Amino acid sequence: MRRLLLVANPSASGFTGALFREVSSILSEAYEVTAAWPDGPDDARHSAEEAARSGYDVVVAMGGDGVVHHVGNGLVHTDTALGILPVGTTNVVARIVGLPRNPKKAARSLATAIPERMPVAHIATESPNGARSRYALFSLGIGFDADVVTIAEQRPYSKVRFGSIHYARTAVGRLFGHYRTKPPNLRVECRGDAVDAVTLLVQVHHLFTYFGRVPLALSHEPTDGLIAAAVERVAPLPAAGILGRLGTRRDLGKMKGITVWQDFHKLVLHAEPEASYQADGELLGLTGGLEVTPVPAGLLVLTPES
Repeated sequence: MRRLLLVANPSASGFTGALFREVSSILSEAYEVTAAWPDGPDDARHSAEEAARSGYDVVVAMGGDGVVHHVGNGLVHTDTALGILPVGTTNVVARIVGLPRNPKKAARSLATAIPERMPVAHIATESPNGARSRYALFSLGIGFDADVVTIAEQRPYSKVRFGSIHYARTAVGRLFGHYRTKPPNLRVECRGDAVDAVTLLVQVHHLFTYFGRVPLALSHEPTDGLIAAAVERVAPLPAAGILGRLGTRRDLGKMKGITVWQDFHKLVLHAEPEASYQADGELLGLTGGLEVTPVPAGLLVLTPES
């Protein structure tokens, strides 16, 4: 019988003990299920790594995009598939994969789900604490959106209650507040270009953000590779233009002061002073420089049969 490790985050907004027992029972119909209760992000990643080394067929992340990010990082470049039970606030990866929003329906779909290879972005950073390697499953941000995540996480009650609205409200406040007059502190180098910017956005998948179902297009058409946008300034008019493109397919590359690269093989960023950075909505700290490269088929993910 196929083996499955169920990594649960009881702090997720939609998690309950009763739901955990129900999905465990559903998964047990198709898998031999073992539960894991990680003490934190590092433990979640190490649990996934150990499961892959031990020959588990699937590791299921039960929670939001945070636990999906950490479990996924433990499974990159392995033949163990990532499964997702969405019980978080926005559940971006689950939406990208096409899983049902209902966790019990998602659990049933995992029984017949098909493992497919998906792209990820590799992030290599340098900091006073040494080199660090991490993967982004759907997005990476340095500067603005990392600051939004920092502020949003300081009010966990609002995050749970209002979800994507809380992130959007925080983003608007940051756009028209601190970033209105912020000078560029990032140097972004890609394909021979060098751009001074206040923020950098990288998307692994076209049209997805962590603002719920509201998409933000960095380019005018889908692409199989990474997409990056360097924003030179966030004054009131550019900020209004960015907000006006939320929920539409109009891409940011059409706006003055924003440089977009598609299907690039390497992007290098230098920050002075150090800037906050995030991957998949998880704040990763400060960095003085990083390198982003695509990993086209880096992660095996269970996707619904339909």
